[in-house]
Amino acid sequence: MTPTLELSYARCRTLNKQYGTTYYWSTYALPAVKRHHVWALYAFCRRADDIVDEFNDASVDERCAALSAFGDRFFADLERGCSDDLVLKAVVHTVRAFGHDPETFLRFLASMAMDLTIDRYATWSDLLGYMDGSAAVIGEMMLPILEPTDRRAFCHARDLGLAFQLTNFLRDVAEDLDRGRVYVPQEDLDRFGADPRRRMVDEPWRELMRFEIDRCRALYRSGDAGVLMLPPSSARCVGAARTLYSRILDRIEAADYDVFHERAHVSTIQKMATAAQVAMRRS
Repeated sequence: MTPTLELSYARCRTLNKQYGTTYYWSTYALPAVKRHHVWALYAFCRRADDIVDEFNDASVDERCAALSAFGDRFFADLERGCSDDLVLKAVVHTVRAFGHDPETFLRFLASMAMDLTIDRYATWSDLLGYMDGSAAVIGEMMLPILEPTDRRAFCHARDLGLAFQLTNFLRDVAEDLDRGRVYVPQEDLDRFGADPRRRMVDEPWRELMRFEIDRCRALYRSGDAGVLMLPPSSARCVGAARTLYSRILDRIEAADYDVFHERAHVSTIQKMATAAQVAMRRS
C-alpha cells in the first residue's frame, strides 16, 4: 500500500524523536508548518547512516550496494516528484517544496560511503573533506527551511554543522573505536602523544581533548554569528540545538575528558525544558 504523505511525515517524526532528540525538541521552536520538513531531512540522513552502521551481518560490498540503491531510489523519486517509500515520500515533498539543491544530497551520500572504506584521517584538512558532506552540508540543507535574512549565513550554517559533528566525534570516541574508526586527526594524536586505543585518560589525552574542544567552540562561535541572520523562530530553533549540543562539551570537561567509560549526554528532560524555554521567547 502506498503511504500517505501524512503517514510518511509521521514516520520521519518518529525517527527523529527516537534517534535525534536534541534536534527533535529544538524543532518545536519552529512554526508547525515547518518543523515536519526538518524531521524529513533528519530521517533521510538517518536511513543512510543506518545502512552504513547497522547492517551488522552485511559485507562492505553489500552495504555499499544498499547505500547506492537508496541514493538511486531517492534521486529517481525526486525526478518524478513523488515516492512510494515510507520515508522518501516526505523527503521528496520537502526537497521540492523548498527547492533544495540535489547536489547537497549527493555530497552527503558520498561521505556516508567513505565510512565504508576509510577508518581514520591523517589531518584536520582530510577530516574536513569528509565532514563537508557529513556535517557542513546539513547546515546547507537546513537553510532553505530556516530562511536566513543574509546570504552570509551560508558559511556560518556550515560551521555550525561542523561544530555539531565534531562534538559527536569527541563524545563518541569509544563507540567509534568499537566500529574500528578514529575521527580525531592522526596529526593531532601525534602532536600530543595521545592514543585513544589505550582508552586511558592520561595527560596527553587531556591536552588533546582541550585542543579539540577549543577548536569546536570556535566553530560554535561562527555558528552564533549565523543565528543572528535568521528570523526569530528559526533563530530560536537553531539556538536551542546549539545550546544543548554545546553542553556536551561541558559534560566532557566535567568528566575530566573521560569519554571511554561513560557517554557524555544531556538528559531528555533538560532538552525538553531548554527547547520549551527557547520556544517561548519573543523577538
